[in-house]
Amino acid sequence: MAETTQKSRAFKDRVLDLIETLAPAEQRIARFFVDQKQAALLNSAAQIAQLAGTSDATVVRTARNLGFESLSTLRAALLEELTGTPSPGTRLQRTLAETGSQSSDALHHVIGIHEQALEVLRREEFAVSFERCVDILAKAARRHVFGIGPSGAIADYASLQFNRIGLPTSALSASGIALADRLLWIGEGDAVLMIAYAPLYREVEVLLDQAGKLDVPVILISDDLGLLVTDRVAEILPVPRGNAGHLAMHAGTMVLIESLIVALAAKGKDIAIDSLDRLSQLRGAIDKTWSKRGTRKRK
Repeated sequence: MAETTQKSRAFKDRVLDLIETLAPAEQRIARFFVDQKQAALLNSAAQIAQLAGTSDATVVRTARNLGFESLSTLRAALLEELTGTPSPGTRLQRTLAETGSQSSDALHHVIGIHEQALEVLRREEFAVSFERCVDILAKAARRHVFGIGPSGAIADYASLQFNRIGLPTSALSASGIALADRLLWIGEGDAVLMIAYAPLYREVEVLLDQAGKLDVPVILISDDLGLLVTDRVAEILPVPRGNAGHLAMHAGTMVLIESLIVALAAKGKDIAIDSLDRLSQLRGAIDKTWSKRGTRKRK
């Protein structure tokens, strides 16, 4: 009953109202839930405990003492708040409120946010998932990189770079009915790299349906959509996009994409170098000044 009456309240307010009633270790976890919402969503109880310096039993007990039936119920409340889709203006206002008045404050604030994202990419469990994703993409007949809005530019970039290293790839970067033409490119034996975030857009739903029908594995890059589609994707790479409810930032995603490029090139080194040699030759055919750069000579 209490959960129903408080459902509309901000998650942070709800936790702070009860935090003084908790034991010291539980207070530490409660503050973690408030300050690290994405980490609370994306990590197991044991992983949260490790990050917060306590036990997984304390994590579960804290969720219950905050009025949630379980950690999963707490996560559902968090997800509901995070997917409330505040307007871009609201996101920017929240970011500016934490930035400071000097331009150097903005620089240091943004660098700090990206350092947090990179810490996620450095985790051992992330590296293990990354290895599996590289194997999926390397073995596919064709790759398809999905992203719309700002993520569409990243999808186009990833597609271009994958093609340059000899891996046939298409960019599913159109939205609306224009995406339908590109979905026709997907076939059996392919793989999809999806950059997408909550809420669950219609384009994402249709792409997942199409991939499911063709038994095409989907790798999801997201900081909040994973819980909604976990049973429909092969792997989830949880890359934060800045602070929840604030201006979205994509440097972490770009680091991941460029890591995939290098890892895939390493798996097919000869193919990658041959493809880049052909690229240089084609550039030289178009513009003779490119010929002076030559092609890479292998020992």
